[in-house]
Amino acid sequence: MNRRDLLKQSAALSITTAIPFSGLHAVQTPNAPMSDMAKLNPPAEGTIPVAFVLSDGAVVIDFCGPWEVFQDVHIPDRKDHMPFHLYTVAETTSPIEASGGMKVLPSYTFETAPAPKVIVIPAQRKPSEAMLAWIRKSAKAADITMSVCTGAFVLARTGLLAGKSATTHHSAYRQLAMEYPDINVKRGARFVENGNLATAGGLSSGIDLALRVVERYFGTQVAKDTAYQMEYQGQGWTNPNSNEEYEQVRVSTDAHPVCPVCEMDVDVATAPKAVYKGKTYYFCSTDHKQLFDATPEKYIEAAKN
Repeated sequence: MNRRDLLKQSAALSITTAIPFSGLHAVQTPNAPMSDMAKLNPPAEGTIPVAFVLSDGAVVIDFCGPWEVFQDVHIPDRKDHMPFHLYTVAETTSPIEASGGMKVLPSYTFETAPAPKVIVIPAQRKPSEAMLAWIRKSAKAADITMSVCTGAFVLARTGLLAGKSATTHHSAYRQLAMEYPDINVKRGARFVENGNLATAGGLSSGIDLALRVVERYFGTQVAKDTAYQMEYQGQGWTNPNSNEEYEQVRVSTDAHPVCPVCEMDVDVATAPKAVYKGKTYYFCSTDHKQLFDATPEKYIEAAKN
């Protein structure tokens, strides 16, 4: 399953709520230097358990990017030189088919997984109730629960993001705001932090959020050393507002039409279309056309904000 299909499924989960016109905001100012409240306290000895919560359709870079970050952390003067212990957890230990056909054999089930201190939630198909319950329970004792890309929809379904700020893939800003009016969706954010919760933008943004988590545990130099070891030149982990490329709402025009559901480019020659009050709208997929057809006024109003 590709990212576009995952975005469609995320939007179809429960898109019946009213649009929160004040709930979709651009990021205004960069983070201040890390405060004491932002710091995470690693154990004096032993490793930090990191659980990657997976189901079919999990997007590879969303979980493999952060996995690479955490496994590359090396602290020579610490007894446990590699301070993160990584594992996957799913509803069963049967193979999971991730994006592009990659097969993943989960390490644990929700019943057998060790208690995590870091939880990573990638984009994936509709989560089961068992997954949501495990995330809710485990997040209570975790240092940080982070989503990547449209993994934000999974985290939102747990209720943990209610009343908080969050971000997601740029083509899902509108959907997240419509589906969860109690979440302040931030456009143009590489990642958003709320104490022990954090959400990353799309795909590669998860690498930056993971580096930020490393920084919160072990300081800036360790995060820099990890990025250097990875030959990662991105600086997004140092600036949560560095996705400003995606900050502005994309406006559909006759010369450059975009899907009114996700703001993605469309080809008028092949795209599904609908006529509403004399105006023609084009869609990236039939799924998004169906969503629009059900409540066209919501999407039209959302496009104005």
